Amino acid sequence: MATAAGLAKKYKTLLEKHRINTPLRLAHFFAQLDHESNLEPKRESLYYTSADRAKNIFKSPFKNKDTKFISQYLKNSQKMANYVYANRMGNGNEASGDGYRFRGGGMMQHTGANEYKILQARTGIPFYDNPELIEEEANALIAAIDYWNRLGLSNLADKDDIDGISDLINIGRQTDTYGDSSGFKDRLKKLQIYKQTFK
Repeated sequence: MATAAGLAKKYKTLLEKHRINTPLRLAHFFAQLDHESNLEPKRESLYYTSADRAKNIFKSPFKNKDTKFISQYLKNSQKMANYVYANRMGNGNEASGDGYRFRGGGMMQHTGANEYKILQARTGIPFYDNPELIEEEANALIAAIDYWNRLGLSNLADKDDIDGISDLINIGRQTDTYGDSSGFKDRLKKLQIYKQTFK
């Protein structure tokens, strides 16, 4: 299993090139990656066995939906992804299969057709044409770095602003409420660990 220190050493030149190269920037970057994917370039599962859990994770798609409705999507990752991600983020409708094709992937869990198109255009790696490429370690890290820099997150890392970084990654915008991004406590805990790793 990959470690932050191991990845930082292995991809030192790449990280230096893209200015994720100070202890604070590295700590924040790897804390977020660790929370999102445990530093593994994997794809989102979307396999749920509980209607309550699915509704809690996907609030908008299941708003005002009862347990019977939600149950038809349980224990079927493909069906769940195609429903909850339909007609969002550049994806087509449920029948298009885009929800599953462009489900969260890589170390930063990039999601949606629009994101895969942007990554393809910016990195030159055909992520949109071949979404499974996000599962390869080097590609996943390149995609994560591009996303990080696109959002200007090193500027927030320099200010040690874990809340701002977490908001932008998880919510898509900064909010006035501290710690309201999903998994904030875990992100904060991991940051404290990586501040020791990257002294």
